[in-house]
Amino acid sequence: MRKHAITVTQVTNGIYFLQHLRQILRPGLLLESTFPGKAVKLRYLIPFFDSSTQDWALEARLLRWITFLWLAIGLAVMFSASYAVADARFNNGLHYFKIQLVWIAIGMVGFNLLVHSPLRLLLGWANWIVLLLLGLLLLTLIPGLGISTNGATRWLAIGSVGIQPSELMKPFLVLQSARIFGQWHYLSWRVRLTWIAIFCFVLVGILLQPNLSTTALCGMVIWLIALAAGLPYSYLFGAAGVGVMAAIVSVSIKTYQQRRLISFLNPWKDAAGDGYQLIQSLLAIGSGGLTGTGFGLSQQKLFYLPIQDTDFIFAVFAEEFGFLGCMLLFLMLAAYATIALKVAIKTTHPVHRLVAIGVMVLMVGQALLNIGVATGALPTTGLPFPLISYGGSSMISSLLTAGLLVRVARESGAEVLPLRRPRAGGREVGRV
Repeated sequence: MRKHAITVTQVTNGIYFLQHLRQILRPGLLLESTFPGKAVKLRYLIPFFDSSTQDWALEARLLRWITFLWLAIGLAVMFSASYAVADARFNNGLHYFKIQLVWIAIGMVGFNLLVHSPLRLLLGWANWIVLLLLGLLLLTLIPGLGISTNGATRWLAIGSVGIQPSELMKPFLVLQSARIFGQWHYLSWRVRLTWIAIFCFVLVGILLQPNLSTTALCGMVIWLIALAAGLPYSYLFGAAGVGVMAAIVSVSIKTYQQRRLISFLNPWKDAAGDGYQLIQSLLAIGSGGLTGTGFGLSQQKLFYLPIQDTDFIFAVFAEEFGFLGCMLLFLMLAAYATIALKVAIKTTHPVHRLVAIGVMVLMVGQALLNIGVATGALPTTGLPFPLISYGGSSMISSLLTAGLLVRVARESGAEVLPLRRPRAGGREVGRV
């Protein structure tokens, strides 16, 4: 009887999802909006032409335009950082720029789909998407399936396109962890332990690629969402202890991580080896001075600074726009975080509040970690700068994450798909 009830619920959610998707994708017609009595056209899948924004809350509109500003800055900096390398490798300085435009177009469609999709629908499908991406993540660990780059196997090839499951996992990890911890006190221990185990599998899978930085970031996001949900401190400190021990074990058995840690403490000890990347980054940042060298005039990007269009793109930005440009970038991040926290406070539903907090931590936190690496405040890691660094999976993931926050800002008091069902006698039973 219990299995039958779960199946019916899942089928109902599937029908709801397909109907909603068909409404959005049916060409040439006015499409029914998420809210009754309103209509949007197919061209509104491109966020810039979405006239429905005039009815949004102020916070949603501000977040939307800050996202677009962030994206425009990133596209300009990525163009500058990648041009010389692309010209040398492909005899076409616009090679990476054109590819990035394609990923942005795909991410924009995803952004607007999430902005116009009810959170109840998104939360209801988060668990299945997490499980699907976990399966893809584990496939990267199978020899012959995963694509190895710089000693790490983090990508899967779909035709000629490489995807990074650990990056695509991030927005849905925020959704599902918010859904679990936001309803923690109503769930059975079976459901609690099941999802704690799944979260652990995700983190271990990312760690084995190996990708310590993304593991740490995802672990911190989950932990902070649990903290915001009010879980007992004994659980939180225990989880933090396990995470620290896992990091220590990883560093102790991975020699390249040990070398990164040593070079972080004193990069000039091996200036031509492990410390080279950080030293070149510091030279770029220092060369920017107060106002920068000017857009496109970075010298360190000319084959001195490695991976200057991804993990160390902030160094190029700092060299070209200087201290004042960096302060304006920090101001933008602060504004984004402030509005996100205001949305979290304003939202009445606890799960929606946790989604807003998780998105803020993921977007702003990852940006600050990237800046910390480029400035030598943190050990060298492989974390991209959201909406700025080159990369398809990272760009799509960041736009989906930003879309979730805009959707939370648009909704208040919405019903969340429950993780439990009532049983005769008034008791509640958890379900996945």
